[in-house]
Amino acid sequence: MKRTRIFALLLLLSPMLWAQEITVQAPDMVYVGDNFTVRFVVNEQAKDFRGPSFKGFSLRSGPSTSSSTSMSFINGQMSRSVSTTFSYSLIADVEGTFTIEPASCIADGKKISSKSFTVKVEKMSAAVQQQRQQQQQQQQQRRQAYDPWAQQPQQATQIDNNTLFARASVSKSNPYQGEQVIITYKIYTQVPISQFAIDKLPGNKGFWAEDLSVGQQIKQYEETYNDRRYQVAEIRRGALFAQESGTLTIEPLDLNVLAMVQRQRQRTGSIWDLFDDPFFNSQQAVERPLSTNKLNINVRPLPRAPQGFSGGVGQFDAKGGLSQNKVKANEAVSYKITVSGKGNLMLIDAPQPQFPTAFEVYDPQIDDNLKKNDAGISGSRTYEWVLIPRSKGNYTIPAFNFVYFDPAAGQYVTRRIEAQNIEVERGDSRSTVNVSSKDDVRLLAQDINYIHPLKASSLKAKKEESHTGWGFWLTAVLIILLTVAALVFGHRQQVAEQDIAGMRMKRATRMAKKRLKKAAAYLSAGADTERFYEEIYRAIWGCLADKYNIPLASLNRDTVSACLSDKQVPEAQQTTIMDLLQKVDLARFAPGDPETQKQTIYTDALMMIANL
Repeated sequence: MKRTRIFALLLLLSPMLWAQEITVQAPDMVYVGDNFTVRFVVNEQAKDFRGPSFKGFSLRSGPSTSSSTSMSFINGQMSRSVSTTFSYSLIADVEGTFTIEPASCIADGKKISSKSFTVKVEKMSAAVQQQRQQQQQQQQQRRQAYDPWAQQPQQATQIDNNTLFARASVSKSNPYQGEQVIITYKIYTQVPISQFAIDKLPGNKGFWAEDLSVGQQIKQYEETYNDRRYQVAEIRRGALFAQESGTLTIEPLDLNVLAMVQRQRQRTGSIWDLFDDPFFNSQQAVERPLSTNKLNINVRPLPRAPQGFSGGVGQFDAKGGLSQNKVKANEAVSYKITVSGKGNLMLIDAPQPQFPTAFEVYDPQIDDNLKKNDAGISGSRTYEWVLIPRSKGNYTIPAFNFVYFDPAAGQYVTRRIEAQNIEVERGDSRSTVNVSSKDDVRLLAQDINYIHPLKASSLKAKKEESHTGWGFWLTAVLIILLTVAALVFGHRQQVAEQDIAGMRMKRATRMAKKRLKKAAAYLSAGADTERFYEEIYRAIWGCLADKYNIPLASLNRDTVSACLSDKQVPEAQQTTIMDLLQKVDLARFAPGDPETQKQTIYTDALMMIANL
C-alpha cells in the first residue's frame, strides 16, 4: 500500500519533474575537415528557436527541424510526450577549442535556453588518417562478404580539370575604393551534374559584401571558354565594396559536385561479372571537390575629398526639404533628405544639415528602399529629422550639399538641396516669448492696474504713519527685493530658454532617472526584456547627449569617446561608460540573456548616470 501511494505521488509530480529543457547532442572532439552534427533537443513542442552563431565552423545546413511524439500506458493511464529537435550540419575548419553559445526557444509559453558547450578541433595525424582508411576498407570487405549482390567498386571515367571546374570572375579588377564590383561564381562542366553543395564561402577581407543570389534560381546556359564549349551553372553572385585601397585578395570558394560519369566495366573472374554490364547501369555518381580561382583586386584610392564628402561612391541624386513652411511654436515639422541611385547606399554617412539653435532636433529615422539584382544594389535611402521650433520667428535652414564620387567620371559630384525658410507663429502659453516684439509690450501693459487718487489730508496722515512705523519700511524693502528678484529670475529664465545646450544639460539627469524608473518596472516584472533594454538604451544615450551637448544626429560611440576626452573625464570613468554602451548594444540584439545580466546592466547604468 505504501509503494502504491509513492507511485501515485510520483505520477502527480511528473509534470514538475519533467520541466521544459534543451538538451545538446554534440561531439566533444573532432578533427579538422570533419563533418559533424549538433542537435538541440527540446522535450516539448517548441517555436521561435534561435540558434548560436557557431563561430569557428562552416555551416553546411541547418537548422533542420523534426518532432516526435510517444505515448505510453501505465496502470490504465495514458501519458504523452513530445520532443522537437533542431539539427545543424557543420564542418571543422581550424584547430582550437571553441565555445558554442546557448540556443533558446519558446516552449509551453516560456522562454528556455540551453547550456553553452565546447568542441575541441584537432589536426588529424597520419596514424589516425591511416586507421580511418583501414576501417573503410574493412567495412567494404564485410559488405561484400555478407552481400554478394552489393556493387563492387567501379572505375569511373577520369574527370580532368578541363572537363569540370569552378571559376570566379569580377566585373572590374581595378575599381576605386568603395566602388561596386560584381563577383560571379560559375561551374563549367562537360559532364552531367546531379547536385552541388558549397562547403566554405570565401573570406573577403577588406570588402563589404552583399549576396545578390538570395531567392533567385540558378542560371544555366552555354559558354565558350578557352576554345571549349561548356554547360555553365551560375551558382552565386555578389556585390563587393572595397573598404581600403591597395591589392586585396578574394579567397577561393570551396564546393562539392556530384557528377554523373560513364562507368567502366570491371572483371573479377567471378560469376557476378554477368551482372556488371554497363547496359544495365551505364552511369555512376562521382563526388568531386572543386575550388574557384583566387582573385587579386587592385583597388585605387579616391582623390582628395572635398569638404562635405558623404562616403558615397556611385551615381546618386539627392532631394529634400521641409514637410511644411509655416507652423506654430512647439509643433513638430519634418525635414527629409532622400539619396537615390546605384552604389554603396548602405555605407553612406548620415547627412548633417545645420538647423537653427531654437529648434529641438531628434535623431534621424532611416528608411531604406534597396533593390538587389544581377546588376548590383540600387534604390534609395531616406533620412527624416523631426524638428520642434520653441520660439516664434522666421528661420532658415541653410542649403545642404551632398557630395559623392562618380567612378565612371572619375570625379566628385555635388547635389545641392536649396535653403528652406520656415515661419514659426506664436503657439500656446508654454512657448517662449520674444520680448522684443510690440505684441509683448502690450501684454506687459495689461499688468499695470489703475491707481485711485487720494485726498491731501489722508496723504498727510499716511505720511506721518510711515515715518513712525517700522512695518512700512520692512514692507517696502521686501517689495523692492521681490521686484529685483523677479526681474533677475525672469531674465535668467529667458536666457536659459534661449540656451538650448544649458537646458539639455539641466534635464539630462532628470530624464535619465525617469527612463531608468520605467526600466526598473520592467525588470521587477521579469518580462518584456525588449522594452527593458530599450529604456536603458534611451536613458544612457539621452543622458550623454544632453549632458555633453552632443547633437543627436551625430551621436555614436566615436563621438562620445572624443567628447569625453575633450571634457577631460577621467580615463577610468571613460572606460566604464564605453564598456556599458557595448554591453547594452550586445544585450539588445542578442535575446536570451539571463535575468542576472539584466540586473547588472541596470545597476551599472544607475551608477554611470549618478557619476555623471
